[in-house]
Amino acid sequence: MTDLSLGSSGGTGELRRMRVLSVLALAAATYAGLFAAGLHVNAVVLSIVAMMTLCLLRLPVAVALVSAAVLGGLQAGLSMTETIAAFNENLLIGSQVGMTYVMIGAFAVALARSGLLELLAAKISGHLGTGEAAASRGVRWSLLLILCAASVMSQNLIPVHIAFIPVLIPPLLGVMNRLRLDRRAIACVLACAISSSYLLLPTGFGAIFLNDILLTNLNDVGADLGLSVTADMAPRAMFLPVMGIVAGMFVAVFITYRKPRDYLTVESEAPAAGKPPVTLKPAQLLATLAALAVALVCQIKFESLLVGAMAGFIILSFAGIFRWQEQDDVFTEGLRMMAQVAVIITLASGFAGVLSATGEVQPLVSASASFIGDNKALGAAIMLLVGLFVTIGFGDSFASVPILAPIYVPLALALDFSPLATVALLGAAAALGDAGSPASTITLGATAGLNADGQHDHIRDSLIPTFIHANFGMVLFAWIAALTL
Repeated sequence: MTDLSLGSSGGTGELRRMRVLSVLALAAATYAGLFAAGLHVNAVVLSIVAMMTLCLLRLPVAVALVSAAVLGGLQAGLSMTETIAAFNENLLIGSQVGMTYVMIGAFAVALARSGLLELLAAKISGHLGTGEAAASRGVRWSLLLILCAASVMSQNLIPVHIAFIPVLIPPLLGVMNRLRLDRRAIACVLACAISSSYLLLPTGFGAIFLNDILLTNLNDVGADLGLSVTADMAPRAMFLPVMGIVAGMFVAVFITYRKPRDYLTVESEAPAAGKPPVTLKPAQLLATLAALAVALVCQIKFESLLVGAMAGFIILSFAGIFRWQEQDDVFTEGLRMMAQVAVIITLASGFAGVLSATGEVQPLVSASASFIGDNKALGAAIMLLVGLFVTIGFGDSFASVPILAPIYVPLALALDFSPLATVALLGAAAALGDAGSPASTITLGATAGLNADGQHDHIRDSLIPTFIHANFGMVLFAWIAALTL
């Protein structure tokens, strides 16, 4: 298994620990100085800054969320009991989405057990990786298109999220080496295609983000402010920001990483040297395709990805894709794969509940609106950049929406942004950084596949390229969308 750990041991680990303690001591001293000077620190600002700092210091996101929520509640004058109560009362919203992720994880693991993804990888390698054809430009672009299509389908058609990457990519590394493809371009294609698909297409993960999270938070926060948005507005509002991500992907492929790059070919990892070729019996293939079709139909008909994933899992279980006694193991493996995302989303809802309970969201909005004045262009830019840093700290756009909504919706309306522009601002601000965070499932997934032979660094080859190409274009296009919609 690829080691994605960003930490280290020994002297380097001790040095890092001292740096963390130094940063925390400096932050505490700064806060004490402000308090001694009689300056009030807004509880919402303090909570978010504390959460971002703790995340960037590589503390577990769950610990950062709870700690920052408690700090913000106490700063606002709430008792510890009141703070915990506000936190607990809002966990239900996030837990509903979190349980959907758990079921998706189980379905993804069951689908991987079928061997369908491995068979697909073997077919691609066999057709594209032989003879002189592997050096042709047509093969290069065909492979990129296949990976782009697989990324889109993993979010909207076959909702397995990043689970397809560690299965599909490693068998293709030999083909990429013969094509002299720069793996940084592949990382950008995977990250940009995955982000674009769930931000624009309202099925699968797109249904969760656009309908269950983005629109729900917009309507909940905007209910008392006269804002009401409908499901058809989200794709229209997110079109321009998504085009910014697509533009960044094109820049990565056609300009930044267009030049050939050489990698060592590890013969022991060639398909013929590993396990026997993957084969699927006709009955198993039909059952797998039926599970995919039923999952898609159920999620559309019942507007529930949870029901669709569960139906697909049940079909694969009864079809004998894996032994009946292994059902608990498959489900547990899926739970482990999605547990972090599910926990973060759940705790983020509690964090948002504490922010609302402090009563200091409106003062923050008023102060921000006073600073920005009537300058909508400045307001949109500040909101997007703040969202970028918040999402980098979280590593997940889904969890960022409940954090940003209580601040961004009132501020956007105070600046007289239209409902479509408000949707674009919140959706883009929450998604910025998702493809460029060290803890993002997207960047971790890309590294897990591309570093199967130890020649792809998580920070230099995945994180930095995806951060630059996915986010810079999105900031610009989202800013334009906010001012024109």
